[in-house]
Amino acid sequence: MRPPARSTGPLLWAALAVPAVAAERLGLNERTPLWAQLTGLAILAAATALHRTWPATAFLLAAAPGLATSTSLFTASYGCALAAFAFLLGLRGTATGVALLSFAAVAAAGTAKIAVRQVDPAAEWLVLMGTLLFGGVFPWLIGRYWRQSRELTAAGWARAEQLEREHRIVADRARLRERARIAQDMHDSLGHELSLIALRAGALQVAPDMAEAHRTAAAELRAAASDATERLHGIVGLLREDDEPAPLAPPGESIAALIERAADSGLPVTLQDPQDTGPDATPRTASPDTTTRTAYRVIQEALTNAARHAPGAPVTVEHTQNEGGTTVEITNGRPRHRPGPAGSGTGLIGLRAGVAALGGSFEAGPHEEGYRVSATIPTGKTPTPDTTAPGALFASARRLAHRRVGVAFGAAAAMGAVLIGGAFAWYAYTKTHAVLTPTAYTALKIGTPLEETVPRLPDRTISDPPVDRAPTPPPPGTDCRYYRASGELFAPVDHFRLCFRKNKNHELAEKSVIPKPGTADQLHRQNRKERK
Repeated sequence: MRPPARSTGPLLWAALAVPAVAAERLGLNERTPLWAQLTGLAILAAATALHRTWPATAFLLAAAPGLATSTSLFTASYGCALAAFAFLLGLRGTATGVALLSFAAVAAAGTAKIAVRQVDPAAEWLVLMGTLLFGGVFPWLIGRYWRQSRELTAAGWARAEQLEREHRIVADRARLRERARIAQDMHDSLGHELSLIALRAGALQVAPDMAEAHRTAAAELRAAASDATERLHGIVGLLREDDEPAPLAPPGESIAALIERAADSGLPVTLQDPQDTGPDATPRTASPDTTTRTAYRVIQEALTNAARHAPGAPVTVEHTQNEGGTTVEITNGRPRHRPGPAGSGTGLIGLRAGVAALGGSFEAGPHEEGYRVSATIPTGKTPTPDTTAPGALFASARRLAHRRVGVAFGAAAAMGAVLIGGAFAWYAYTKTHAVLTPTAYTALKIGTPLEETVPRLPDRTISDPPVDRAPTPPPPGTDCRYYRASGELFAPVDHFRLCFRKNKNHELAEKSVIPKPGTADQLHRQNRKERK
């Protein structure tokens, strides 16, 4: 994310300084000296200068004037600054641990100040926690969510560009695979047919009643078929990829038909299939499932190799099929004629990959005087391609980020609701049970003992008396109590001060009205008359 331009720093400071000055002028806070106001504005300027490089330090600086003005951190002058720098703390991508330590430091400083004052600590602490939660943690979470959302959006566009590039690569690779597939089909189909042609030509070559010219032509035909098969193997070896399994689509014939066609071509092959119970039985090998197709390919490749590399040798095909899978075993004996040239081995490699993709096992190697190919293929298994959508990883990461932010907001909201609800209930209880009505205040007479005055007084006294607004200091040798003149909440009200002498009877020595902010001049004369 790009940080805002440097020119926004003065604008940010000006926007935060306006509520700090306006709250003092409107009387929304307790009045503070001019030097304290200027110090607060200077601290906001320092926080504004540091919020790009040191956002945690800027947040702590923004919280300092609020803690100095009010132990509960709840002030109209610096509340906006606290929320703004908490938001920037999350927007700048500060580590979660650093942000939590910053919140803990503010909470610890406020708690220490409340403990030192010893003035209604429970209510003050609840207000402190509620202010820190809603004025600090929530804006931090909003800034963090905004930053993560923008980062995920940028990552999404990058992912889209990458997918577009991958799409072009996949299309090119698909064309190459199609060419390789065509080449493999040529190897499986034409190679097998060329091997059978060579086998028949060899049979004609050794026929006793064949003329010498025809015998020579048959030999040339056999050699040409063998050369064509070898060239076909070479082409397939160049076009085929190492990790590509052999295609599994055979011609539309069963295993029994394949072996019968090979036997008609002169290959001495026999089939041993326990499922065949008679000449009219329908072989299970005609089913089109993947297991059968793979078994067909294994037998076809093994017969082709036996015809090329072990001409004249007897070949035995064992085919067993049950509920667990299919097992095929092709064994050829010792060759009776000169074998053809060694092949590239691509056919067996492709078969091994195809069988392994189905979870089966494949073996090929010398056996006694010949060669044996065996494969065991489980039933009902197909190769499992990767079907993950291209954008699934990004979508999953986005959902996870949204879920985490939602959980964080939900937990913070629940905690805040409990704290704020408890703080409001305690605040309402303490304020409404410390109200001395004007009628009761007027009925109180100077010199009345405390015992006679108590029945007319409310249950509680206020915990934060406005001593600084009192028009005169309390009389010496007295103990003063302060009460609210109205039960209004979240609004400035007048207060009553009752001072009792520190003697045996505790007579009422003085009573006075402490006006709400902005009305001291209007009530000054009334207080002087009541003292007289």
